[in-house]
Amino acid sequence: MLSLLGLLLGLALLVWLTMRGMELLVAAPLCALLVALASGFAPFPQLAAEGAPSYTTAYMGGFTGFVQAWFFMFLLGSLFGKVMEASGAADSVAEWIVARVGARHAMAAVVLACAVLTYGGVSLFVVAFSVYPMALGLFRVAGLPRRFIPAALAFGSVTFTMTSAGSPEIQNWIPTRFLGTTPYAAWEVSLVVAATMAACGYAWLQWMASRALAAGERFESRPDDPRIEERERPAMWRGLLPLLAVLGVSFLLHDRLAESALIVALGGGVAAAILLNWRFLEGRLGASFTSGALGALIAIANTAAVVGFGGVAKLTSGFQAAVDAMTHLPGEPLVGAAIAVSVIAGLTGSASGGQTIALPLIAPHYLDQGVDPEALHRVVSIASGGLDSLPHNGYVVTTVRAICRESFAAAYPAIGALTVVVPILGTVFAVLLLGAG
Repeated sequence: MLSLLGLLLGLALLVWLTMRGMELLVAAPLCALLVALASGFAPFPQLAAEGAPSYTTAYMGGFTGFVQAWFFMFLLGSLFGKVMEASGAADSVAEWIVARVGARHAMAAVVLACAVLTYGGVSLFVVAFSVYPMALGLFRVAGLPRRFIPAALAFGSVTFTMTSAGSPEIQNWIPTRFLGTTPYAAWEVSLVVAATMAACGYAWLQWMASRALAAGERFESRPDDPRIEERERPAMWRGLLPLLAVLGVSFLLHDRLAESALIVALGGGVAAAILLNWRFLEGRLGASFTSGALGALIAIANTAAVVGFGGVAKLTSGFQAAVDAMTHLPGEPLVGAAIAVSVIAGLTGSASGGQTIALPLIAPHYLDQGVDPEALHRVVSIASGGLDSLPHNGYVVTTVRAICRESFAAAYPAIGALTVVVPILGTVFAVLLLGAG
């Protein structure tokens, strides 16, 4: 009982500290220490009994294990995004979309630009940095309250695209390692669920913005608002081809290389982006590599920090009791899998981290019951994108604070609606469709 209480208190404290502005690299190990002490863990391995866990070993095991497994994907994804950004190729794709959607539909343009870039393999963090200046301009022209920009960026990036069949984001690739599936698992159901999430989520976003406008809210400019750099940009097709290269290579090589195909695909995307847009890089390649590498380190460190929290949490008796209860829920196995992954992703504040912790525990259990691996893959992927977006999520913190410079009080209600509630409803819909099939 004390262990479970410590786990819940540790999670609540992690959320609170994150919303108060503390860095995840500080808040996550601090809260993990509370969880460890509540479960009777020794602080250091030298003080632990033989075979007993210790705080530092458990935390760093989760932290370094995640970095070891996914560093190259984060690095190449970030480099790809930065090359696309530095050359202007990402802007060309986004502006092409914006020109056809129009400023009157500012939010639709932002969501669609993020969705195309994310599904093309650009890192989630890079997509937010790349699209934000255009989103700001569109919201300014449309007179929309700027506090909805983080929600529009997040909705287009981390919901219906991130966990859909074929997506090169790692949240769609992690299950392949544990289930022996492909990134295109249950693609028919994925297509229906993604379209439903996109339509319902966008309608909700429009409704929230309309209410704000009716209450008198308007766009408010700030002196430090960024401006889109005026310079020659490549043609749209020069930005689109690298995105298609990532998708095509990952599709062709997955059967042979499994998740390592994503490394080749993203590496090919980087090469294609450089070759097609060399003239537009204008000596920026070195700076974009430096910025991309640093961005990858920040992104993976923030994610690994909460995975480390989960690494401590999963060794506690309270966590084991919770997982055991969730994996033995009566009724449809897909429901149990969805709940288990959702809760663990919520505890860790990371969809990828939640999958990495949950799947080794639950995959054998459900596969032994004869659950279809493709159905399990799709449910796990979609479910992981729900409770992970609580305020302590690294992407949420970065987008709200570092990129959009908004307060959590102003921006998070819309983000929570679109990146927590909508994916949960999408998970329920996917379970219904796959269970009926």
